[in-house]
Amino acid sequence: MPESQHHPTGPDSPRPAAPAEAATARQQLGPPPPSFASHQLREARAEAVSLAAKNERLVAALRSAREQITELATQLDAVTLPPVTLALLTGLPAAGAATAVRTQAPTSADHAHAAARARTDAAPAALERPAEVEVVLGGRTMRLGLHPSLESARLSVGQLVAVNDQMLVVDALPAPDTGEAVTLDEVLLGPGRVGPRALVTTGSGATRVLTLAGHLDPAALQPGDTLAADLRADVATEHVERTNVEQLVVAETPDVSWEDIGGLGPQIEEIRDALELPFSHPGLYRSYGLRAPKGVLLYGPPGCGKTLIAKAVATSLANSAGGATTGRSAAFLNIKGPELLSKFVGETERQIRAIFEQARKVAAEDRPVVIFFDEMEALFRTRGTGVSSDVETMIVPQVLAEIDGVESLRNVVIIGASNREDMIDPAILRPGRLDVKIRIDRPDADGALEIMARHLTADLPLDPTELAAHDGDAQATAQDMRRAAVEALYARTPANAVLEITYASGATAPLYLADLASGAMLAAVVRRAKTQAVKDELAGGPGGLSTAALLEAVATEARQNEEITSATNPEGWARVVGHRGESIRAVRRLGLDATRRKEHL
Repeated sequence: MPESQHHPTGPDSPRPAAPAEAATARQQLGPPPPSFASHQLREARAEAVSLAAKNERLVAALRSAREQITELATQLDAVTLPPVTLALLTGLPAAGAATAVRTQAPTSADHAHAAARARTDAAPAALERPAEVEVVLGGRTMRLGLHPSLESARLSVGQLVAVNDQMLVVDALPAPDTGEAVTLDEVLLGPGRVGPRALVTTGSGATRVLTLAGHLDPAALQPGDTLAADLRADVATEHVERTNVEQLVVAETPDVSWEDIGGLGPQIEEIRDALELPFSHPGLYRSYGLRAPKGVLLYGPPGCGKTLIAKAVATSLANSAGGATTGRSAAFLNIKGPELLSKFVGETERQIRAIFEQARKVAAEDRPVVIFFDEMEALFRTRGTGVSSDVETMIVPQVLAEIDGVESLRNVVIIGASNREDMIDPAILRPGRLDVKIRIDRPDADGALEIMARHLTADLPLDPTELAAHDGDAQATAQDMRRAAVEALYARTPANAVLEITYASGATAPLYLADLASGAMLAAVVRRAKTQAVKDELAGGPGGLSTAALLEAVATEARQNEEITSATNPEGWARVVGHRGESIRAVRRLGLDATRRKEHL
């Protein structure tokens, strides 16, 4: 057999490759085509973008997890924070207390410390006790150590301190500004064991000696001041600024004389007899066994001069008591009644006591004092009426005690003014308290002329035409103007009719503008006419008061007063006009509008 035909045919013998397969192999081992490489590059870039986005999300998730872990750690610290108790500091550490070892009799705790010291080789400094302070904690007086981080210089008696669960004082806090209100009687001379002391009266009337807080200046405290105190710790912690009496009264020095008041001649004479004679002739009064009245009640419709009379009394008493020669003027305490009322129990009574105390101090200077209670019914209502939650059951007894106490004083007169005298408690009005009761009625026509003469005088600028008609006589011109205004106001004509009242008997009668006139309204009439004259002169007119301006002011002011003072029932109207006598059953409004009233005037 030929040699070329003998090839090994075993399993391990190589098989000759076919020509086609060899060509394919040569193609696979060569460089890839360009399209394949571009595809691989795009896939790699897309995968890189995806990985970058995943990385950003992972970073955000890690950041959020870190913040949550921090927040949870903070909450965990707050939950596991040891409790802190507040105590009131009552005693400071003594000098050298931070390094001295206590020498008092050993206690069981001291034995435990000694045993621990024997069992350890610690340095002696580690066994020294820290500085200690006295505190009141939960009503108990305790001596606690200071934490090493707290400086004793930051501490003062009366402030709050924080005590941790290991019974160490760890922080200093401000002094409390609340507590039981006590009244300071006296600052005691000489410091106590832990500071200055004060003698006070508690709300129950007990007398206590308290330590003043370190931030309180004893020199700035006055007897009668109110302090906030912790009575369990016997420490006064705060000076309480209460409403000052000077804010509730007006300590005026009035300059109103009797000549400034018109239309009240009989009432003025009665008041002068009751008040001036005892002050100007005290010896003669004592020889007859008489005493000066304690008080006067002025009652009647509003706006008729009750306040002016009270001021004139103060001026008159000052002159009759020698004030003009000694230079000691009268004091006029004008009490703002509604502001005196307080929602706090006992506060109004305290202020009433303070008012009378102020009057006593002024009277001790040999000065006449007038205590004037305006709108007296607002303070001293009849007890048991159920008005204002029956606060009058506490206020009225207090003022009665003060009025009865005035008997031992000199130069003190109480004057009350009210247009609802029926609402004042009868105990205040009985003889021996407000002895003199004077009704101040609405002025009649003659009284109205006297009142207007105080406001419309001849020295004012008057209308040139009217002056010429009186040959330049200013006195006669002003007198005619006043007379024309009063006649227009007091004319009892249908044009001036305001009401028709029906009495209980069935009879009817009209009420006119004159029944609503008052000194305040007459003064307002003149003031309105003066304003109109000023406006006329500013507009280029001749200026000066004229009768026409006065009549127009009368019509306008009368209508306004009629509308404002209109009551809602017969009893109210009877009180507004000052009606006395037969009771009124019904009221019917009459009158013209403002325009028609001016035409009639």
